[in-house]
Amino acid sequence: MNSFPDQFKALVIGATGGIGAAFVALLEADPRCGSVVALHRHSQPALDFAQENSISEAALAVAAEGPFHLIINAAGILHSDKFKPEKKLGDLHYQQMQETFLVNAFGPALVLRHFSRLLDKERGVMASLSAKVGSIEDNRLGGWYSYRASKAALNMLLKTAAIEIKRSQPNSVVIALHPGTVSSALSQPFKGGEIGRPAQDAAADMLAVLDGLTPEDSGQFYSYNGARLPW
Repeated sequence: MNSFPDQFKALVIGATGGIGAAFVALLEADPRCGSVVALHRHSQPALDFAQENSISEAALAVAAEGPFHLIINAAGILHSDKFKPEKKLGDLHYQQMQETFLVNAFGPALVLRHFSRLLDKERGVMASLSAKVGSIEDNRLGGWYSYRASKAALNMLLKTAAIEIKRSQPNSVVIALHPGTVSSALSQPFKGGEIGRPAQDAAADMLAVLDGLTPEDSGQFYSYNGARLPW
């Protein structure tokens, strides 16, 4: 992470998920990283997207540990013990859409609101994990309605926030980041364990992308391999 200052400060949200935990482990092992704050539903402070106030309260609680040079939101949901991704219009219902949008769009939107102000003014990078299937232009297979739509909504929120944040923090970088297929609980029911890469490898690839970003890249959608993805 050579583009960041020595002893840079990092913060990872969704730090108990497969990719989130890998980000934390890699950053803690980086001798140039001075500190890593890991937030999740059971951390102190706790951050739970289902509890709106917990997002602002967590930001307030960790503010003194910043400013942060790197903030990563790795939280996301594709399925749960109550639902699987919809294959057809006939599968759509409010509960699944609401739960999916809560984690993939609403929560990250409030992370942008409360945590972007904690970015370092000289070198501040903020990334939220999106997904290539959230690209409207790239959608060729259909299905997975809630997941696709929630990630498309996330992309718009990130793009819009990047424009606003740049006005007061011109050195900031705010992007959407696609991790690829990763062996994790999220992808396990969909052959992720067979075709996905280890979370550690995916996190390392994404950190390399983040390390190479400049303020001119803010407001873009990137893949783990550095390619710019269509909205």
